[in-house]
Amino acid sequence: MSRLPESERSDWTDLDLLTREEASGRLRAEITETEARLAELGDGDRAERELLEPRLRALREAVDELSGPNGGSHGAS
Repeated sequence: MSRLPESERSDWTDLDLLTREEASGRLRAEITETEARLAELGDGDRAERELLEPRLRALREAVDELSGPNGGSHGAS
């Protein structure tokens, strides 16, 4: 059996994949930093606040999704 040329072989094993736990930890750290930044903003920083608030929501949703069916808000009752 001949091997595929290197250009056609999957590099899946070479990818640096995060576990759910690692990804969740990184997302939680980013949430903490974003919350701190939002707390620092004054009234004159409305444009930055409008960028950070949706980002914070998206980060929280990503953590919920990584938590799986028993965590976050995606579980059925």
